[in-house]
Amino acid sequence: MRDKENGNVDGSRRTWLIATSVAGGIGGVATVVPFVASFAPSEKARAAGAPVEVDISNLEPGSMMTVAWRGKPVWILNRTDRMMADVDKSTPELADPDSKDPFSMPLPEYCKSQYRSRPDHKNILVAVAVCTHLGCTPTARFQEGPQPNLPNDWPGGFLCPCHGSTYDLAGRVFKNKPAPQNLDIPRYMFASPTQIVIGQDEQGEA
Repeated sequence: MRDKENGNVDGSRRTWLIATSVAGGIGGVATVVPFVASFAPSEKARAAGAPVEVDISNLEPGSMMTVAWRGKPVWILNRTDRMMADVDKSTPELADPDSKDPFSMPLPEYCKSQYRSRPDHKNILVAVAVCTHLGCTPTARFQEGPQPNLPNDWPGGFLCPCHGSTYDLAGRVFKNKPAPQNLDIPRYMFASPTQIVIGQDEQGEA
């Protein structure tokens, strides 16, 4: 392997260049990880629930992104006005529309509405993407109407591929499904209009 300006690079110098390169190949990534890890939160801290800051500036209405927190996938969904209306439409068909029976964490006070989101950003849903039946990850089924494995009057939401549990666009489980409870809503806050911190709010870390 040759350096364009300096000719051949010996083994020790090549290792240093890979370790300090911003855009290395597979070998570069393998070398960089231990170096960068000293600046990142420890594995123990992440497992304990270190807060995660997420940039949602490119999250368009109707789209969703998934991030990791406490080793679990967390959805951030930017709901459209139509999707918000579908939340209202779903309410009579839900097992626990008011989220009175939490799964593994209490519902934050600021999310105690049918939308299960902060009043000042009610279109943004932040939910732990772990089915409350056996821990599978549901899939997005945002399209309304009849489709495979869903009722003809489907309002849009999420379907668990393992045993067929369904959730609305606020992560609330429908009646008569294997899943006994709604999806968890973690504590979170907006650091700015486009930055969400998951695992921390005004009261401190979760």
